[in-house]
Amino acid sequence: MVTTTVHTLDTAPDASKPLLENSIKAFGRLPSLHGVMAESPGLLEGYQHLHRLAISGTAFTPEERTVVWMTINVANACHYCVPAHTGIAKMEKIDDGIVNALRDETPLPAKLEALRTFTLAMRDTHGRPGADAIAAFEAAGYGERAILDTVLIYAQKVMSNFTNALFETPTDAAFAPFAWEPKSGVAAE
Repeated sequence: MVTTTVHTLDTAPDASKPLLENSIKAFGRLPSLHGVMAESPGLLEGYQHLHRLAISGTAFTPEERTVVWMTINVANACHYCVPAHTGIAKMEKIDDGIVNALRDETPLPAKLEALRTFTLAMRDTHGRPGADAIAAFEAAGYGERAILDTVLIYAQKVMSNFTNALFETPTDAAFAPFAWEPKSGVAAE
C-alpha cells in the first residue's frame, strides 16, 4: 500500500478543486475515491469523464453496464468499487439477484452471463479475446459497439480499481452496508 491523503476541498491541489466541486454536486458528497484521485488532477478529470461516458456514451442498458462494472470490480478484488457499484445498482433499481450473482460470482441469465464472460475474457487476455470468445459474445446478441463499449468501461475501472488497490481507499459510509470480500478472502494477485 502507498500512503496518500484523502483530499477535501480545503486540502486538494488547486487544479482539482473544481473537479471535487463537480463530484459534490453529482453525488451530494465527496466520494473517498475522488479525494484520493485529487492528488493527480489529470487522473481525477479523466476518471470523471470516463464515468460520464460509461453512463451516457455507451449502448449498454443500466443492467448491462452494471454487469461490466461489477465483473471487473470483482475480478480485480476492488474492496471499494464492489460496494460502491452495489449501491449504484440499488439506486438504479437493478435486480438484487443480478447484483448478488455478480458479487458472488454465480450464474446470471444467459445474455448477461455472455457479457460477463466476454468482459472477463477481455481482462484475462489483456484485450486479446480469441475468436471463440468473440463468436460466443456475438451469438448472445452483442456486436462491435458492445466490444468497444466494454473497452471504455474497462478503462474507467482500471483507473479506480488500481487507485483503490494502491491506496486502500476507505469505503464511503454510504456504501459500508454493501461491504464485500473476495471469495478467496484475499485480494487478487
